[in-house]
Amino acid sequence: MLEKALTEAKAQNKNVLLMFHASWCKWCHVMENNMNLPETKPVFEKKFVSAYVDVQEIGDKKKLENPGGEELMNKCKGKDAGLPFWLILNPKGEVLADSFNDKKENLGCPSTAEEVEVFAAKLKKSSKISDNELQTVRKAFMKKN
Repeated sequence: MLEKALTEAKAQNKNVLLMFHASWCKWCHVMENNMNLPETKPVFEKKFVSAYVDVQEIGDKKKLENPGGEELMNKCKGKDAGLPFWLILNPKGEVLADSFNDKKENLGCPSTAEEVEVFAAKLKKSSKISDNELQTVRKAFMKKN
């Protein structure tokens, strides 16, 4: 999953937005929905190759997990972060940004004004996203979920 995304990112001159998620995780669904709204989807598609890794599934959903996903999350310092946990990687696989704030707390799906600002700053730092595009993302994530 990651290798394919990195190859695609390199070919398209984009970075990878890698999200670790699970079927039972409400905030994972909110994050994905926010990223796939009619107004935000073109922004994310233009700037990033999105890749999803299924981890921490329960019971009969265990089969949904990506082999090696948990190890990859742990390697990326996401072991005890909670879900969703996300990273922005360059096409070489180097981490440009992660979902931790300055207090080392996982933002998960940003929803408060403070979290959304941290998310926006990480997007800006790790891509050539315009201020207008960032504003579109901010508005989408600030809607009450």
